[in-house]
Amino acid sequence: MTTSSTAGRGAPAFPAPRVVRTRAELRDALADRRAGRRAVVMTMGALHAGHLSLVHAARELADQVVVTIFVNPLQFGPTEDLDQYPRDLPRDLELLAGARVDVVFTPDAGEMYPDGEPEVRVHAGRTGELLEGALRPGHFDGMLTVVLKLLHLTEADVAVFGQKDAQQLMLIRRMVADLDLDVEVVGAPTVRDEDGVALSSRNAYLDPEQRVAARALSRALAAAGRAAAQGGGAMQVLGAASEVLAVEPGLVMDYVALVDPASAAEVGPAHHGPALLAVAGRSGPTRLIDNVLLDLRPRAQEGP
Repeated sequence: MTTSSTAGRGAPAFPAPRVVRTRAELRDALADRRAGRRAVVMTMGALHAGHLSLVHAARELADQVVVTIFVNPLQFGPTEDLDQYPRDLPRDLELLAGARVDVVFTPDAGEMYPDGEPEVRVHAGRTGELLEGALRPGHFDGMLTVVLKLLHLTEADVAVFGQKDAQQLMLIRRMVADLDLDVEVVGAPTVRDEDGVALSSRNAYLDPEQRVAARALSRALAAAGRAAAQGGGAMQVLGAASEVLAVEPGLVMDYVALVDPASAAEVGPAHHGPALLAVAGRSGPTRLIDNVLLDLRPRAQEGP
């Protein structure tokens, strides 16, 4: 069975992806379809247009694209939504069938961790203890551990991740640099719905009223962007975002932080240059994160 995914009538059909569930099947599939540069897109399923944008970016960068679908238990805390996390593998595979993917790897926890939870893990360091790491202890250790395993298993030359998970992206880049991994890490832009809400699998939890409240996150980022464009400094940028969020009663914020894009450390009031404005909170029971990259170039003060 094949599916056509190239533009224009008469274009050749692209083969449906080979779906594999074990390491042995993955090795066979990669050997069978090896052709030049290989890219990997790692997901936890419940795919949406944001994930597909990563796949499209990967296809532009490589000759072969591997997508992994694995809900990683190591990155969920004891009170988090591991059991309730949305899963719909048939729909995921249907979406990927038209996305020019070569191989889809869908292991279960027993395949990824055959001896149970691994004793040896990647430690995310100080950056992994800030922002999301402060609220979700151990989350980034679990994330980096599975990313490292999947990089080894797929033998990828390039790995594509979304900018929406900015702290995750910066930690993966740090791991690749610190451990001398031979892989290029590419960040792809955040994809948003028409109402501005960043696409996330967890958005499925939002009821209509909670969805309205969730829109305040992107409005806050836009306000901060306008403040930065007008020459505002760090305090003005933070103030612009906070003002928008303060008047949305349906949101309970965890943090609004302006940080270094490479380390997640908060920048000072006099900071000039690149900065990441990161926001996180809850709308109803659903936790949401978002961010925007800014360049703070405060205008010079006029003379007397």
